[in-house]
Amino acid sequence: MTGGQMESVNVELFGKDPKIQKAIATARNVSVSKAPVLIVGEAGIGKRTLASFIHSNSSRADGPLVYVDCSNEAQQVENEILGHRDEETGRFNKGALESANAGTVVFANIDGMEDEFQKRIHQILSELEDYDIDIRIIATTTKNLSKLVGSGRFYRGLYTYVSNNSISLTPLRERVGDLEMIAQHFLAECSSGDIRFEESAMDKILGHYWTHNVHELRTVIETSVANCEGESLTEQDLEIGEKKAVNLISEDDNEGIRLMSLKEAEKLLIKKALIHTSENRTQAAKILGVSIRTLRNKINEYRSNGSVYFVNLR
Repeated sequence: MTGGQMESVNVELFGKDPKIQKAIATARNVSVSKAPVLIVGEAGIGKRTLASFIHSNSSRADGPLVYVDCSNEAQQVENEILGHRDEETGRFNKGALESANAGTVVFANIDGMEDEFQKRIHQILSELEDYDIDIRIIATTTKNLSKLVGSGRFYRGLYTYVSNNSISLTPLRERVGDLEMIAQHFLAECSSGDIRFEESAMDKILGHYWTHNVHELRTVIETSVANCEGESLTEQDLEIGEKKAVNLISEDDNEGIRLMSLKEAEKLLIKKALIHTSENRTQAAKILGVSIRTLRNKINEYRSNGSVYFVNLR
C-alpha cells in the first residue's frame, strides 16, 4: 500500500455478486485494524487472495506476510509457527510468529491444527505482547468451526480468538453471473484474447458443479486453451469431469458415511442438494444431473411416504 491508496481486489477473480461484494467490503473495513480475521470458504475460492488483500490494505502492509498450512504434519506445523533448532547445525530457525513481526501471519486450514497445539498456540497468541511481538493473525478454513467447537473437535478459546471478524465466501457455482465473467477473464488471460467460447462450451461451464471453485475453473480453461487448435473453445474442448453429487455427503455430517440401500442414498443426496442450494430446485436438479421433473416426482414420493424434511419443504 503506497501513497494512502487502497489496493483493490481484482473483480474478475471474485465477481460482482452482492454477497461477494459484501465480503470484499468487510475485508476492506477490517484491514485497518489489527484484530484477527477468519476467512471461511470452499477450496479454491480465493481465501489466500483475500488474506493478502487484507494485509496489503493494513498499516502493516510493508511488513512480512507469512503463510503456514496447518493441514501439514503436526510437528512441521509447530516448527513453522514457533521455530525449531536444526539438529545438524544447532542453529535456531525462527518461526512465523517471530519472523513476521510487524506483519501478518496466515494460518491456512486452521481446522487441521492438532488438538493440543490449538490450546498451546491460543495461550501464546494471548501473550504476544509479553514477547514483544506485534503480528496480526488471519485464519482460513473450509469447515464450519463453530460446529467443530460444538462437537469438541476444535478448541473454543482459539475459535473465539480468530473469529473476531469472520468473512464467508460464496461458492462459485452459486454465482452464475460471476461464473461466466470469471471464465471469460481466464480465457482472455490464457489466450491473449485470440480464442472465444462457443455457446455450448459456456453452457457446459455454467452447468458444472465446480467443487474447487476458481482454482478448478482456471485449471480447466488453461488446459483447454493449450489443447485448442481452432479459434473457439467447443464443448468437446473443455476437459471437465462428470458432476460429483456424492461430494454433497460430508464425513462431518451427523448422518456420516455409512452403508445404506441405494434408495436411502438417493434420498439423502437429494436432501443434501436441496439444503446446499437453499431449496432451489432448479439448481439442485443441475447438481444431481436430473431433470426438474424427475426431482419434483422424487420430492412428491418422499412426501407421500411421510419423510419429515420433504413434508416441510416449501
